[in-house]
Amino acid sequence: MNILQIAMIVFIFLELMNITMLYFNPGSKIGNGIGVFNAYEKSKENEEVHNLVQYLVFWVAGTKLIFIALLVVIIFTGSTTTQLFAVGVLILSILSFYWRLYPIMKAMDAKNQITPKGYSKTLHLMIAFFISGFAIALTIALV
Repeated sequence: MNILQIAMIVFIFLELMNITMLYFNPGSKIGNGIGVFNAYEKSKENEEVHNLVQYLVFWVAGTKLIFIALLVVIIFTGSTTTQLFAVGVLILSILSFYWRLYPIMKAMDAKNQITPKGYSKTLHLMIAFFISGFAIALTIALV
């Protein structure tokens, strides 16, 4: 097993925990459940809005599941070159968090729309950890 496969397996494990949380306990405030958003509870007051929120949460979970399944295939059947490119693409796709999601999360945190306060910083560090971990694994694999 090479460093790229190990990095992808760690990512898969962490994402599977998040997928499980999103499918079975989306309102949780742990495991990146959406309960950290104060509006999640408010959405329950309006069935139409809550149904949309639930749909989007399950859509995210399903999309994550697709990526995880593809990573499993890449780990077990992909060449080293395929694995190198997969990790590079993971870095780029995870970086997209900083383009759209983080600015919104940071603004919501500043307006006390997230509980616990400061969660945007925690999420920022977690995403930075993923990117750094993949970058280190990619560098080791290339050297």
